[in-house]
Amino acid sequence: MEHLVSGAAGFIGSHLCERLLADGHSVLGLDNLITGSQRNLAHLVSQSRFRFIEHDVTQPLKLDGRFDHVWHLASLASPKEYLAHPIETLESGSTGTRNMLEIARRDEARFLVTSTSECYGDPLQHPQVETYWGNVNPVGIRSCYDESKRYAEAMTMAYHRYHGVRTNIARIFNTYGPRMALKDGRVVPAFLDQALQGQPLTIFGDGTQTRSFCYVSDMVDGLVRLASSDERYPVNLGNPVELTILEFAERIRELMGAELPIVFEPLPQDDPQKRRPDITKAKRLLGWEPKVNLEDGLRETVEYFKALATA
Repeated sequence: MEHLVSGAAGFIGSHLCERLLADGHSVLGLDNLITGSQRNLAHLVSQSRFRFIEHDVTQPLKLDGRFDHVWHLASLASPKEYLAHPIETLESGSTGTRNMLEIARRDEARFLVTSTSECYGDPLQHPQVETYWGNVNPVGIRSCYDESKRYAEAMTMAYHRYHGVRTNIARIFNTYGPRMALKDGRVVPAFLDQALQGQPLTIFGDGTQTRSFCYVSDMVDGLVRLASSDERYPVNLGNPVELTILEFAERIRELMGAELPIVFEPLPQDDPQKRRPDITKAKRLLGWEPKVNLEDGLRETVEYFKALATA
C-alpha cells in the first residue's frame, strides 16, 4: 500500500515510517523540520520504497500518484515548542489537518490523525475514558496545543460524516523512546538529559502529579491496529501504569545508579494533576495493550542517547 505520513521526521512519525516499511508498504514522508530531524530518517533514505519531502502541511501541496492511507502526525507536541510557536501549532491542527484530509478524500484513502490526552485538560475524571469531554482552559497558555487537537478531531469527524472519509482518531498519552529530542522540555527527555550530565533532576510542583509512560514501539503498534479498524470515534492509546513524577524521578536515579539530587520549581499554568488512560476500548476493539515495561523501555532510551552523545 502507498502511505503518506506528515510529521515523518519527528519522534513517533519516524518510528511509524519504519514500521510501515517493515510491513512491506511504500511511504512518502512530509515534515517542515521545525522540530523533526532528518537524522531520525537517515536509516530509511536508502530504501527504494521510502521518499521524503521537506514541506509544511499548512501550505498547499500537489502530489503525484494516489495514496491508500494518510497519516497526520505533524504537530509541535512539547510545551517548550508549542509555547514558542503557538500560531504554527494551531495551524497544524486546523489548516494542516484539512489539507491532509483533502488528500484522503481525493484518493478515497483511510485517514488517521494523532490527537492527544491533552484534550482532557486537567481532568476531573480519573482515569480518562474517551467519552469524557475534558476540562480544558481554552484561553490558557497551553490552549494553542489543546485546542489545535480538539479542532483536528472535530474536522476529522466532519470529513467522515460529510464526505464519508474513513477516519480514525488516536488520543495519545505520554510516549517515550529513542529519537525523542533531549531539549524538548517533556519529563522523560528532561530527566534523562539532566541525569546523563550528572545534574539535579528538576520537578515542577511538588511531584505528586501523575503521568503514564508508553514506549514508542507499543504506541506505533496501537496506531497501526487502529488504522485498520472501523472505529471512527477517538481511542485512547497509552500505558495505564500510573506514576507520580517523584516516583518516576526515583526510577531514573535507580536506572542511572546515581544519587542525583532533586530540585523543585513552580508548577506551570494548567499543568494536569493526573493523567492515566482507560484503555478498555483499545483492548476490546484492537486487542491492544502495552507490552514493554518502563525499566526496559528506559534502558533502550538511555542507550540511544548515550550513543548519540558519542557519535
